Amino acid sequence: MNTSEIAELQKRYLMSTYAPGVALVEGAGTCVWDAEGNEYLDFVSGVAVTNIGHCHPRMVRAVQDQVATLVHVSNLYYNEKQPLLAKALSERSGLPGAKCFFCNSGAEANEGLIKLARLWGSDKGRYEIVTMRQSFHGRTLATLTATGQEKVQKGFGPLPEGFVYANFNDLQSVQDAIVSKTAAVLVEALQGEGGVIPADPAFLPALRRLCDEKGILLLVDEVQCGMGRTGKWFGFQHYGVQPDAFSLAKGLGNGFPIGAIVAGEALAGLFQPGHHATTFGGTPLACSAALAVVDVIEEEQLLANAMMMGAFFVEGLCEIAARHKKWIAQVRGLGLLLGLVLDVPALPLQKRLQEKGLLALATAGNVLRLLPPLNVSREEIEQALKLIAEACAELHDELAAQSPNPCQCGVGQ
Repeated sequence: MNTSEIAELQKRYLMSTYAPGVALVEGAGTCVWDAEGNEYLDFVSGVAVTNIGHCHPRMVRAVQDQVATLVHVSNLYYNEKQPLLAKALSERSGLPGAKCFFCNSGAEANEGLIKLARLWGSDKGRYEIVTMRQSFHGRTLATLTATGQEKVQKGFGPLPEGFVYANFNDLQSVQDAIVSKTAAVLVEALQGEGGVIPADPAFLPALRRLCDEKGILLLVDEVQCGMGRTGKWFGFQHYGVQPDAFSLAKGLGNGFPIGAIVAGEALAGLFQPGHHATTFGGTPLACSAALAVVDVIEEEQLLANAMMMGAFFVEGLCEIAARHKKWIAQVRGLGLLLGLVLDVPALPLQKRLQEKGLLALATAGNVLRLLPPLNVSREEIEQALKLIAEACAELHDELAAQSPNPCQCGVGQ
């Protein structure tokens, strides 16, 4: 089928929850192809999902072998892949006595964190969770309430009780939100959907100390930052802190649906039979995919590559920003989770790049989010920088032409 045929089928039979662009039908490494055979550099990576690229041979073999052996038995029975994956994640977390719970998505993992915090606080009269404004934690009723953005909550009231909001990177704001019924603080090491905003160097360590002083939990949402995206296994590891528990999904399965909670010793034994469950969580197939991801990241030294290529990418983006400093404000991020922050809407730049063969993602209105696979090459980043430079030059001229007075739009001088 061509793109128009696919789009017509989607319009007829799918709910209109998305507004897709091109119809992608094939992928390999950092590249994808649409239904008409056009090639794109994929710097969206399924929104930080395909961290080891599309159709990595190691993952393909793992999934093919497992689907021919055993796909699903439910959690009423042991399956050998689940404890192996739990061991791999627990050891890499650095949390003493860490244990895992497996589910299917980031929203489900964060729901589990919320339940874990409430269960922990149930005999103490603590159930409220402090989250950050501009955060993003999912689309279920509890996680969209935890998300500190009114735009994702609108129309879904009444929302569940038990969530209050503080300002990201503002310790005093968090402290002011903590009361006697507070059970936990839930935070991202880097707000991806909120505009690619990393935590300040002192914020997470200070938050850890504050939670310890108040006798409450520190929970970290690692759904987007986790599995090497920032150049370390988990984003909080940049800050030298240990949360009480954290959530994972997205890059954990490189496109195969799997989520996880990793909890340290204070919470690791809290869930007991009957407290929490999921039919599909941690199947042999899902865990085989995730184990292959862990092996590839480690064996191909992709954490180091993410740091190295991220630094190279930032250098090139800063050069482009310097040429358009009237309307490009800054470059920010960690590893290969980067944002080009504009003083104009980012969607026109996203669309222009797509036309040139580079997929990127506008977020928070004015930020172009760039998320290449962790095994991206220097040559691929150079190609992306060339396309971004061309698109920015064209957009600069377009913005200047739209304003009769260049000083008013901030370009053309």
